[in-house]
Amino acid sequence: MNEIIENMKTRRSIRKFKSDALLQDVLDRILEAGTYAPTGMAAQSPVIIAVTNKELRDKLSAMNAKIMGKPEDFDPFYNAPVVLVVLADKSRPTHVYDGSLVMGNLMLAAHSEGIGSCWIHRAKETFESEEGKNILKELGITGDYEGIGNCVLGYADGDEPKAHPIKDNYVYYVK
Repeated sequence: MNEIIENMKTRRSIRKFKSDALLQDVLDRILEAGTYAPTGMAAQSPVIIAVTNKELRDKLSAMNAKIMGKPEDFDPFYNAPVVLVVLADKSRPTHVYDGSLVMGNLMLAAHSEGIGSCWIHRAKETFESEEGKNILKELGITGDYEGIGNCVLGYADGDEPKAHPIKDNYVYYVK
């Protein structure tokens, strides 16, 4: 079977990670794959913030937990050492789709490198907050961006989950 299709069929969301750091060249390849996602009119509305700094990673986790209504010590990032925050320029009508395609590329590339991943929501709320806007400002990121998702990465701590059965009538043919 085609390797890309096989990766699509076998990738799973990982919800328990080892704290081990990723090798820089592996992370760079995953990030590069994200930059090759298709975007509306090739406008490249998304940006990716690669967070490997533990202090910022933990701050984003605490903000995410608060939005969820969970205690600050709850880790919605499942101990993953890397968070790839995908934001997209709100002025582009396709920004949510563009960012979603970046997220997909990141997760598939991670899987192809033997790295676990999971899409964690609430990036929108995180970066709409004053605290989130201040983080972007401190990082020198300017523009009117919407948070699309947090792609957490790391080495899986345990077995990968099994695939759910594909539902009946997922595809309708019109011939």
